[in-house]
Amino acid sequence: MFTRRFFLTAFIVGISTGQQPLAHTVGVQPPDKHAAQGEAATPEQPEAEPPEPFLSLSSSRVTGDWGGVRTDLEEQGVSLSMILTTSYAQNFRGGLNTHNANAFSGDWRMNLTLDFDKMGLIPGGFFFIRGKSSWNNGVDADVGTLGATHWVFGSGGDEEYYIDKWWYGQRMLDGRLEFRIGKLLTPADLFDIPAYAKWPWDQFMNANLNKSPNIPHRKSPGAYLKIKLCDLAHLTMAAVDGDQKDATLAADVERALHGPATYIGLWELVLTPKFESANGALPGNYRFGWWYDGRTKRVLRDELGGTLAPRQRSDDVGWYLTFDQFLWKENDDPKDKQGLGAFMRYAFAHPETNQINHFWSIGAQYEGLFPYRDKDVLAFGVAQSMMSKTFRHNINDLADRETTYELYYAYHVTPWCIISPDVQFITNPGGNKDARDAIVGGVRVRVAF
Repeated sequence: MFTRRFFLTAFIVGISTGQQPLAHTVGVQPPDKHAAQGEAATPEQPEAEPPEPFLSLSSSRVTGDWGGVRTDLEEQGVSLSMILTTSYAQNFRGGLNTHNANAFSGDWRMNLTLDFDKMGLIPGGFFFIRGKSSWNNGVDADVGTLGATHWVFGSGGDEEYYIDKWWYGQRMLDGRLEFRIGKLLTPADLFDIPAYAKWPWDQFMNANLNKSPNIPHRKSPGAYLKIKLCDLAHLTMAAVDGDQKDATLAADVERALHGPATYIGLWELVLTPKFESANGALPGNYRFGWWYDGRTKRVLRDELGGTLAPRQRSDDVGWYLTFDQFLWKENDDPKDKQGLGAFMRYAFAHPETNQINHFWSIGAQYEGLFPYRDKDVLAFGVAQSMMSKTFRHNINDLADRETTYELYYAYHVTPWCIISPDVQFITNPGGNKDARDAIVGGVRVRVAF
């Protein structure tokens, strides 16, 4: 074990720094210079905690600490995480179909982060890349909903392993300025992200409780900038390719060099107050955002069976509000997150070119509600997509609004395994007045490797 650890760590660290700091990376301490000069030796340092073992109920990841290599690499700026998320879902009632309306779905992601600052290469620089693979679409086709019931698996069905996201980032001016350039997921990674409803891997599973569907979503080449205005506020902005979505790395480069110059822009002002309570600070995030979509869109109007020529419009705009607030804290331990938190969203898009004109969602979660289950989370949320008046009058007079109610419980079996039973009640799936209300249930398992 020592030999493998020695050479693996030495190889990676030697590449990243151009030096050979073998002694301190493999746990061998150099001679004390004071003792060598006849001075009093420095006090002994406390012994480091032993590496996390493989497949232990107390380890943070299934594969443990790789005999200490993982910690050594992270200290040198190389971080690798692997997440498997899988679920079983069934449409028990309503929607479009309940016969054999069940499915096992899965998603595998591998994230690599390189901290060039720790490596001694580029102060404040970092690089992120993620590979992804998934299988099955869940039961969305059986429900007919506007938002994916199990958004974590996307809508691409079976996807072979490919490069999902990547970017180079740079922090400057003591962290007051940060930019990223590469393949970005907007807004889901960077905008409209309340603390309690942004990650479908361990929070809400329905897409409409993790994002606003009437904000343009893209996973494409672009640039991002964050400016810290003061300790309680920062401004973020991004511009990404408007015509490309979730393509391969080769397609990213080809389109960036030769594709049309159509972009989507997002801007967001974030206020981050902390309210004091008897048990410590209660942090919050208050986001005020707006967006621009340069793509050409079809105007929603009655074309009289093709008699009228389609009308198109570009330069679409919209705005949104996204708030989250920690409301009550159980105890005064600064590291303890037990307590009640809540969130809300509202988003507006122009009714002439967007099927969903108004959208809102609201919900809350309690972490550590039950004794001896301090990490478990119980959460409930409601989301509603309101079809635009233009769409209702000109395209579909049965269109109305779709409302989703979701309840989940995240049970932390071990630090590396979370099992989440989940139930969703969806009224008017697809925003259709005549659609049968649906009940979707299932269970999600998340494992960190």
